[in-house]
Amino acid sequence: MHNIELVIFDMAGTVVDEGNLVYKTLQQVINNEGFDVTLDFVLEFGAGKEKHHAIKDILEEIGIEDFEAKSNGIFEKFKVLLAEAYKALEVTSYHGVEELIQDLKHANIKVVLNTGYDKATAQLLLGKMKWDLGVHYDALFTADDVENGRPNPDMIFEAMKQTNITEPSKVLKAGDSIIDIEEGKNAACGLTVGVTTGAHTAKQLASANPDFVLESLSELRGILLK
Repeated sequence: MHNIELVIFDMAGTVVDEGNLVYKTLQQVINNEGFDVTLDFVLEFGAGKEKHHAIKDILEEIGIEDFEAKSNGIFEKFKVLLAEAYKALEVTSYHGVEELIQDLKHANIKVVLNTGYDKATAQLLLGKMKWDLGVHYDALFTADDVENGRPNPDMIFEAMKQTNITEPSKVLKAGDSIIDIEEGKNAACGLTVGVTTGAHTAKQLASANPDFVLESLSELRGILLK
């Protein structure tokens, strides 16, 4: 029996089904600058990261020498394009996720959301889903809330402080990208879980050595609530 008292879920691709719009927008804005990156390339090198950081890493991987300077203008254009795209987007949670969260809360397991999005974008998505603090989640931490983004464990440590969890062995981190798993391992979480609903494939997730790779978050019920 796993002694988990806090579950930390990534947002987009893990609990939020937005069709990889953020990474499609990243691809679009980068290619608008004269590059030719595929969505798979963007997902491989940008998934799960704070989005300015993701742009820098993608440009560096392409081989752009002045990627630091180039990334600034691209990031500003990205924020404008993403805001426009999200205005019209219908956002839902993945099938079974809301029921899972309520089952976890009934079992006195706290649920925190964390994300590489900025605070405004994260709250926009939660508003579109009609998710409320205290009902669907106990806290939200975004890239705006910490100095060091993923794979650094800062967001997890902040979540532990706010929920009064002192032992990382009692924390489960779940996400759809390799960097989510790395974040959980860097925090020494008791369990790390990859889910194939978003950015990375089962094979890619497995390369980070999580404790479980799931096709759906609903499978956590059999792991935590036996």
